[in-house]
Amino acid sequence: MGKKVGILLLALILLLSACKPAPKAAYGGVIKIGHVAPLTGDIPKVGEEGKYALELWLEDIEKAGGIEVGGVKYKVEIIHEDNESKAESAAAATTKLITEDKVLAIIGAYASKQAIPAGEVADSLKTPMISPWSTNPRTTKNRPWVFRACFLDDFQGRVLAKFVKEEFGAKKVAVLYDIASDYPKGLAEFFKKGCEEVGLEVVAFESFTTKDRDFSAQLTKIKESGAEVLMTPQYYDEVPLIVKQAHELGLPQIIVGSDSWGSPELMKLCGDDCVGYYFSTHWAVAGAKGAAKEFIDRFQAKYGYAPGDCAALAWDSAHILQQAIESLDKLTGDLETDRKAIRDAIASIKEYPGITGKMSFTEQGDPIKCAVIVRINEKHEFEFYKMACP
Repeated sequence: MGKKVGILLLALILLLSACKPAPKAAYGGVIKIGHVAPLTGDIPKVGEEGKYALELWLEDIEKAGGIEVGGVKYKVEIIHEDNESKAESAAAATTKLITEDKVLAIIGAYASKQAIPAGEVADSLKTPMISPWSTNPRTTKNRPWVFRACFLDDFQGRVLAKFVKEEFGAKKVAVLYDIASDYPKGLAEFFKKGCEEVGLEVVAFESFTTKDRDFSAQLTKIKESGAEVLMTPQYYDEVPLIVKQAHELGLPQIIVGSDSWGSPELMKLCGDDCVGYYFSTHWAVAGAKGAAKEFIDRFQAKYGYAPGDCAALAWDSAHILQQAIESLDKLTGDLETDRKAIRDAIASIKEYPGITGKMSFTEQGDPIKCAVIVRINEKHEFEFYKMACP
């Protein structure tokens, strides 16, 4: 008799378990993610690359039936907002996404000039934000809700200074930068500090203002300064103008740059003028392997050109966010609670295997990762030259 009772009890338990209702999806089963990017303005290719990378990410999520959190599958909706390459538009777009669209997290903004004000909004409204491309330390400084997928400019400045000294045996260097823009201004100063640390003399530290297109006065001073190398941390739309004018004036200096050179658009605008030059960045397309090569091939097949570092960093940012969300026990449906849970999950990520390199986050929200030195080869490719690690 006891045995039969036991069997009946077991059957009853199994029946009750089978009748237990499935966990209910919060937010109508849809996770909203905001994307703040420069889709128009000075650097629209940056925004385009990021948008395309997120479209590929969304394709994968849809094929998998959504993102699973606590046994519940969620669809993902990306809301793209154009910051027009302007600081004030980035702040406004971030505010809209958080207060009106009720997103759980934000990917973007990209350039530091837009990411710094966007980060201020995200932090004040307690919404997790991951900037794929902003290297200025101010983006995350004292902002626990803001993260980034790229290295910082203080690190990049030291990397470039060390490279210039070791690679070219230089003793004197020059810098040309936009004093009115956060990214080039900050990196120029960090590079100068890095030069001082390794014993390089900065003999010309020339500046201009955003939208300037005539650099002849500054380049003439640089030509006469005795510098052996010129470093210019400008964006892909400005570098070709600087390089062309430098050549027209007969500057003998080697020219090097930073990760802002990394758009494929650079070579369309610069061509042979930029061949043989070097810049520090997050990855190299030529010679890529594994997951990075798969991403490059897939991106190129769909969009007709090889992805730059902005696309790769947007891809990594999206997957970091996905990993954080999927690690949660559940989504409660309360925005404040769920945003906090996602923020904490991002902060706890260790050794994330991104296509731009492994990364773990510091308490400041910054990844510990390596930089890549790229050479622009005769095929107009960004070719891996050497690695520079912390």
